[in-house]
Amino acid sequence: MDEVSNTPGRVGGRVTSRDGTPIAYERYGEGPPLVLVSGALGTAAGGRALGGLLARRFTVVAYDRRGRGGSGDTGPYAVQREIEDLAAVAGAAGAGPALYGEGTGGALALAAVAAGLEAGAVAAYEPPYSEEAAERRRQVGVLLREGRPLAALDLFLADPAAAPEPRPGVTELRPGVAELAHTLAYDLAVLGDGTVPEPLLARVHARVLVVDGGASPAWTRRAALTLTAALPRARHRTLTGQTHEVAPHVLAPVLEDFLMEDRETAEAA
Repeated sequence: MDEVSNTPGRVGGRVTSRDGTPIAYERYGEGPPLVLVSGALGTAAGGRALGGLLARRFTVVAYDRRGRGGSGDTGPYAVQREIEDLAAVAGAAGAGPALYGEGTGGALALAAVAAGLEAGAVAAYEPPYSEEAAERRRQVGVLLREGRPLAALDLFLADPAAAPEPRPGVTELRPGVAELAHTLAYDLAVLGDGTVPEPLLARVHARVLVVDGGASPAWTRRAALTLTAALPRARHRTLTGQTHEVAPHVLAPVLEDFLMEDRETAEAA
């Protein structure tokens, strides 16, 4: 059941995932359905700038991945449960929604489609596959298992493979982010060993756009190109001057053009 939020044009609600976990989402705009999937430490609120631009042509549905924001966090964690969460949100969005994922959210969206989620086109911005970051990811995982989530968060934020520039430490973060530190373990699980999962991606038959920033590290471009080559129906796009913190006003028209292609072709037929 949806409930009206205190922001004009935005409606909030919850769906129940297969394991009973409540997953909170926001819906705004009008048009074909589009689900936004956040990356590490992201929430539905963090996608509002991009979502607001896309809402001119789409019904945008953004959600809090489990363990974040208004969503529950039933244990034990498994990537399959996150796929089921996304499937529940996609069902609330409408038949065959398009998907857009940032960072690990892009990897999750592709994994969900490979597992059988019926979706339209998929766009992914810089899924962080990187062999160079394997040791850093391992260290973050160790800190999380030792019950030191804030230390893990500091290490993650200082990782040049997680961001184009060093990010602030925990004490400088915006309120609420430190409480999401434990969910870094979920993002690590989604990435697996950190390499592009070519056999998995071969099962993704939706159209896919893989995007990276021209000012991001070189490993990002390598990962994007490898990812594009592993997908049956993918194309690659680099946004000049952009980093991992991509500007919504630069990204939005690129996503619009790609995601509207099927609709415009059908209308012309």
